[in-house]
Amino acid sequence: MMHLRLPTAAFFAIGLMSAPALADGYPATPLLSTAKTIVGEDIVYPASGQPQVNAMMVNIAPGEKTELHSHGVPLFVYVLEGEVTVEYTGHGQKTFKQGDSFVEAMNVTHRGMNLTDGPVRILAVYMSAVGAKDVIPAQ
Repeated sequence: MMHLRLPTAAFFAIGLMSAPALADGYPATPLLSTAKTIVGEDIVYPASGQPQVNAMMVNIAPGEKTELHSHGVPLFVYVLEGEVTVEYTGHGQKTFKQGDSFVEAMNVTHRGMNLTDGPVRILAVYMSAVGAKDVIPAQ
């Protein structure tokens, strides 16, 4: 009887292609799995520089809005509290509520607005590189 032996790396890669993201019984709830931004752009990571993850809490008070901007790196967004409306240049508006997650637009300028009477708290995680611009103000 002949046994086929695959190198460990090949076995691991094959397993990743066919297995679900999480093993059964793993104590986690999937939030998002995508290769596109919220407006349909392909996610593109910085091509140079040492990889770096920047995570921050974004707070938007009732009636406030962010400046018009874009992102030089992929940005994972998770709405922790409240409801935020994002206005995308040429793509209209989208409203996100507590518990929603998405990858923000990169090359489309946009602004976040709190159109409610309550606070908005967002976890923003940038998949960046040392020296890359996470937030680029619109000109």
